[in-house]
Amino acid sequence: MAYLIFCILFLIAGYFTYARFVEKTFGSDPGGAVPAREMADGVDYVPLPAWKAFCIQVLNIAGLGPIFGPILGALYGPAALFWIVIGTIFAGAVHDYYSGMLSFRNKGASLPEVIGKFMGMPAKMVMRVISMVLMILVGVVFILGPANLLGSLTGLNVQLFVGCIFGYYFLASFLPVDKIIGRVYPFLGLLLLFMTVGIAAGMAFSDMHILPSIDPIQNTHPGHLPIWPMLFITLACGAISGFHSTQSPIMARCIVNEKKGRLVFYGGMIAEGTIALVWATAGMSFYQSPEALYQVIQAGTPSLVVDQVCRSLLGPVGGLLAILGVIVLPITSGDTAFRSTRLILAETFRLNQARPFNRLLLLIPLFLTAYIISTQDFQIIWRYFGWTNQFLAMMVLWAAAIFLACSGRIHWMASLPAAFMTAVCISFIAQADIGFNLSAEFANILGVVTSLGCLFALVRYANVAGKTLTRKISDQPGSHQS
Repeated sequence: MAYLIFCILFLIAGYFTYARFVEKTFGSDPGGAVPAREMADGVDYVPLPAWKAFCIQVLNIAGLGPIFGPILGALYGPAALFWIVIGTIFAGAVHDYYSGMLSFRNKGASLPEVIGKFMGMPAKMVMRVISMVLMILVGVVFILGPANLLGSLTGLNVQLFVGCIFGYYFLASFLPVDKIIGRVYPFLGLLLLFMTVGIAAGMAFSDMHILPSIDPIQNTHPGHLPIWPMLFITLACGAISGFHSTQSPIMARCIVNEKKGRLVFYGGMIAEGTIALVWATAGMSFYQSPEALYQVIQAGTPSLVVDQVCRSLLGPVGGLLAILGVIVLPITSGDTAFRSTRLILAETFRLNQARPFNRLLLLIPLFLTAYIISTQDFQIIWRYFGWTNQFLAMMVLWAAAIFLACSGRIHWMASLPAAFMTAVCISFIAQADIGFNLSAEFANILGVVTSLGCLFALVRYANVAGKTLTRKISDQPGSHQS
């Protein structure tokens, strides 16, 4: 248990130290323009208190990722805990902060618009397509996941819950952000905190052996899958996730001060990393061996692990509340996934979202598409989700690095994790059977070479941008000393 507490304290220390450095490098301006006020429309641009924005951001980005991902990551052993801590502080939280703050600086623009500004029109078009496909898939899966869990708890028809969740998603995506999301989500955030604290306390006061092994090098995966690059694709949410960058612009349109960005965006990722640590530890500690955990996952997906852990550690009532927390997570991310898709479509077609008819014009075909997908067997397509998710994260980090380079600031905080994620994404898709099915050795070399090539190109670009910036400053009247 001491190791888990140390990891959580390390995350908290990262928020109070490295996050301040990230904020200072970005150049946060408390007196800067505020999209929530300057572009207030009563629908998407609505000022919210920082604490509400923080709770909503955590719920938006969480989904099932920081629970299911860490449970699957637990199969690899303590390396999962190491990746959660390091990935959250130096990659995931940096990614979330810059995706939110760059949106804030660009009038609350969505992910494709921000990337297009820094990486050009081709990247903008690619991100529009990938972001919308990703979010529709996320929304559909976050319907089926909680619907199946509710069906198993109540014995009622799963399709009944599918219809109810679809209806809720439509309302939450259509109504102004402060009507449902702004009022209900902060309290659901408290339920999420109860679940996390409850599981941690249950482990502490139980007789189970917490973390029987803490060797971060040992790979305990029963299927003998390699830690590189599989762990970094499997355990996405809870360390770094491109999906978060599609959600951050929602709160970028609601926060009322740039200084609140550190709490809402960086702090939101620290909170998710804490949730991931608790569930990864539960996965490694609750069962006798990784093989036993693997058998449960194979028998009923990670949702069966959640059910067994909650009921065992918290009893019937506490277990039920914790499971409801797990149901809330995907639902509160699924509706904002559809909302984000609506906003991207609105920017693409330049439709004013203050008009209800324009919102319906986008949402009706969007939900019809989602319904059709929900009736199909898209398990093969879903296997691409993990890679697409991390590819988005990689692109956002490169966009942040280019922004910093253009501004003459230190770009390493974004370019180094971007290079790392580039190596992960290229290595995975090159050797995976859903990709190019190359040998692992060649794929890993290709990933590293591609990553170093991108990093070298950025360094050269930063040098040119720095010289240009210096020349512009020196050419200004009064800049030369006589």
